[in-house]
Formats: sequence, C-alpha cells, structure tokens
Amino acid sequence: MPLTVYRTSKGLFVESDQKGGLIEAVSLDSILRQPDPEEFLKTSLVSARSSPLPTAEEIMAPIENQEVWASGVTYYRSRNARMEESKDAGGGNFYDRVYTAERPELFFKATAHRVVGPQKPVRIRRDAAWTVPEPELTLVINAHGQIVGYTIGNDMSSRDIEGENPLYLPQAKVYDGSCALGPSILMTDRPPHPNTKIEMQIRRSGMVTFSGSTTLSEIKRDFKTLVEYLYREMTFPDGCFLMTGTGIVPPDSFTLQSKDEVRITIEPIGTLVNHVA
Repeated sequence: MPLTVYRTSKGLFVESDQKGGLIEAVSLDSILRQPDPEEFLKTSLVSARSSPLPTAEEIMAPIENQEVWASGVTYYRSRNARMEESKDAGGGNFYDRVYTAERPELFFKATAHRVVGPQKPVRIRRDAAWTVPEPELTLVINAHGQIVGYTIGNDMSSRDIEGENPLYLPQAKVYDGSCALGPSILMTDRPPHPNTKIEMQIRRSGMVTFSGSTTLSEIKRDFKTLVEYLYREMTFPDGCFLMTGTGIVPPDSFTLQSKDEVRITIEPIGTLVNHVA
C-alpha cells in the first residue's frame, strides 16, 4: 500500500488509502535512515494527528539533509539534444558514447538550500542565454541504497553554457534555484509501470508556449543500476534523491523567460508547478 508524503512547516503529512494525518515528531531524514521506510511510516501513521490535506501554499520541497544527484543521457531524445548543443565544441561524440556505455553519466545537482518546492520560483542564470526545464522522475533512495519512493524533479539547465564546453556542465546545472522537487513523495517499493507518462507544459502570459510528453518505457537505464553506480563509493547517511534524466526537450529556438510557468505532471505523484523568477 503506497503512502503519499508531503513536507510542511508543521511536519510531515502522510496519506494512505485509509487515513491521512500530520506526523510532527518524525523527520524525512529519520525516515530515510530506515531499512523499511514504508513500514516505519505506517507505524507512525497510527498515532498521527488528524489534519486536513495541506494546501498548495503550505507544501514545501520534500527534502531535508539529502543531496540531489542526476543522471544524464538516459533517453534517446536527450542524447540527440546534448549532441546537437555541443557539436560546435566537439563534444557531441561524448554523449553518443555515454548513451551506449555500461557506466551511466551521474552528476551532482543540488544541496537542499538550492532546491525549491511547489509554487516557488526556479531561476535562470544571469550569464545564460538559453535555459530550459528538464522534467524528470526522481528516485527517493534511503541510506541503505534502496529505492523507497518517487517524486517529480525539474532539472533547470543552461544549454548554451553546457554546449560551449562539456566541462562546463556543473555551471550549467548547479546554481541557486536550479532544482525543484515535489509536490509529494510517493513512498512505495513498487517500481512505476513503464507506461507511466511524464508531461510538461510551459505557459507564458497565460498561454501554452510548449508542451510535451514521454513515458518511462523510453528510458534506457535501469533504475537499480543507476543507484548501484551512485552508491558504489559514496555513502548517504540521510538518503538522497536521484533524477533519472529527461525525454522532453523543447526546440532549440525555445528559452525560458522570467514569469514563465512550468507544470510537470507524473501520476499518481501529482503536478509540480513553478514559475521562473
């Protein structure tokens, strides 16, 4: 029985198909230290305080002391986009080789203070001229290297900086407001169905300026393999988040603008909505 977990300023709101309530004495850190977080939450839910479902304004990013990591070139569409953006810098072949290699591309994305939650502003780098959102199913992993849940991630990316030189990837990916997570964590040990759809809409002045969708069946990498590589030589005492790559890439003529609204939907997790600062 999956659980839906929202982080709020009052505590964690946990919802099952039988009960929903506020758990004030349990942190996300403590949950992700457990070998069986779902069972731990079910036990905690018994004594939860009755509370209405939090409003959109009350929901915070579902992260405490975790790091956020990301996977690259996991979809064929992403491979093509990365090759195209870096062809003038001679880096296109790198991404083709990563797509076919046994070892995945994994990179650091954010610490908690650089992550924003639902309804909070994501940012464009001041020195970037071509920025896009990347909608991604994000794995929630406990301290023991087990995938224990899923959330929605927005991996904001400065494509012109990355395309100039592949070594600039950290600057293209890592900056304040470059990552959004939420609105909830679907806590379950069951992997999502391959036909699970990821949808993204970008609205400008109330009009849809871009929309796209993909399914998890398009991803090349196995989630457990991604986690195994991430945990090979690193420990995460409070667990971590791992973005699994994007299969939705706006056309090269598109770049985000201030006040744009980005909506990413993955059911049954929900819809992550952010505007651009």
